[in-house]
Amino acid sequence: QVQLVESGGGLVHPGGSLGLSCAASGSIFSIANMGWYRQAPGKERELVAAITSGGSTTYADFVKGRFTISRDNAKNTVYLQMNSLKPEDTAVYYCNADYKSTPWGTRYLYWGQGTQVTVSS
Repeated sequence: QVQLVESGGGLVHPGGSLGLSCAASGSIFSIANMGWYRQAPGKERELVAAITSGGSTTYADFVKGRFTISRDNAKNTVYLQMNSLKPEDTAVYYCNADYKSTPWGTRYLYWGQGTQVTVSS
């Protein structure tokens, strides 16, 4: 069994900052990629940022220069630092992890439960 526990969401004023974290635990041998997605009401879930085990990052154009993704492999944790937040960043933010439970096992993609981020004055 694997768990992804997200924390750090909340309400922030436009221009403010928030930091999210997502810790993976359970039957994990290795995690390849970890990422953050978001879903606003009435919209599809979209990629925000992703990071490989080696630290290579990918960002959606709408967050470049404002958000930073990082991870601590020893803690199986991924972080998202969000600066210069805008009202349009309001959404439920989900993390995911691409993991294996054994060296020879199948790779699975697991999702967290989501954390609400609201940007409003």
